[in-house]
Order: sequence, then structure tokens, then C-alpha cells
Amino acid sequence: MVDSTTSGRYPLAEPGLWVERIGSTVFPVGRPALFLDRDGTINVDTGYPDDPAEMVLRADIAAVIATANRAGIPVIIVTNQSGIARGYSGWGDFAAVNGRVLDLLCADNAFVDMVLACAYHEAGSGPLVVADHPMRKPNPGMLLEAAKRLGLDLQRSLIVGDKKADMEAGKRAGLSQGWLVDGQAAVQSGFTVRPWRDRGDFDGLLAAIAALGVVSGER
Repeated sequence: MVDSTTSGRYPLAEPGLWVERIGSTVFPVGRPALFLDRDGTINVDTGYPDDPAEMVLRADIAAVIATANRAGIPVIIVTNQSGIARGYSGWGDFAAVNGRVLDLLCADNAFVDMVLACAYHEAGSGPLVVADHPMRKPNPGMLLEAAKRLGLDLQRSLIVGDKKADMEAGKRAGLSQGWLVDGQAAVQSGFTVRPWRDRGDFDGLLAAIAALGVVSGER
């Protein structure tokens, strides 16, 4: 395990915050984005992942990301990684696991443009012990940080996740809708939660992403 506070080898904006820009695509200011949780949304959740060989993509997720790629919409992973704060793994483990996830997506012609990961947690140790850190979902910090760096239109952006904390982070960031894996539909103040449970839900998500590209001037 590497020291979780190491910053020289990894793209750490601060000890508990990974911010990595991937690829060289330049997006016009004002684009909406597709935000995705990682564990349980992109890959099958293994608890506190630290073994790249265990990574398996969830069915159809590559098609969701590829739709955003074709529409010219930035794809951004926003993931809580409290296992680092708890000492179960380090940033080196995260780098290896995340690299494997990105490789699996690339093999299916699906590409991510930015990855943000928050390791802060109240049950951690050292500088990563922070209760309710603004970057940890359900707080919106990672989404806001991505918007600042890429000039995103958050109100038109979408989020996909497998936990209510993902939906709450989207709501607090000013998004208008999100898709909850294996969840239930809900309408909150200014934010709509849509379920992703079956083929009809999947088709609806693809249509919503494609529509963002049309509005943004992409075909």
C-alpha cells in the first residue's frame, strides 16, 4: 500500500482528492456533462476494491458512456473512496483499479474524460479524517470542481449512480435529473430521480444523453 497522502506520483489536488483529466478533447464552455458513480454503477461493486483483476463492467454501461462520447458530452466519474481513509487501500491501489476500469471501457469503445475521487471520511486516519467533507457525496464538491475546470452547464447535466447519495449530490450541484441503478422514481424540489431497472429505462437514459448533444449542437 502506498501512503495515502502521496501527491507526487498521482493527480492529487489535495491529500484526499484525486482529480485526473483524461485525453485531450477540448469541450466548448457551457456543455452539459454525464456524471457517473464508479463502484456499483460502472463496475460491479466488490466492496472496497483493491484488485484490478476483479473488475467487471456492469451490463450496458459502456453503451451509455459511448452515447455521451458520440454526442460530444464530457463523461466524468465522481467516486467516494473511503477505503483509502480507512487504511484498506492506498492511492496506488486506486490507480491500478481505476486504470483497469478505464481499459475495460476503452475495449468497448467508451471513453471517460475526467475522474474525481474523494477519500475523506470521518472513520479514517491522519489528514484524511474529515467528517462531511464538501467533496464527499452526497455533498456536491466533486461535481462543482469538474464544472469549474471544464466550464460545464450543470443544470443540463445528468448523473447516474447506484446510491441515493449520488442523486443528492446531483441535486445539490444544481442538476435537474439523475438515474438511480435498481432504484425507484422520485420527484424532489427541482430534481427528478429516474430508475434504471429495465430495457425501457436504459433506452430512456440513452435518449436523454443523445438529446443533450443535439441541444449542444452535436450530431
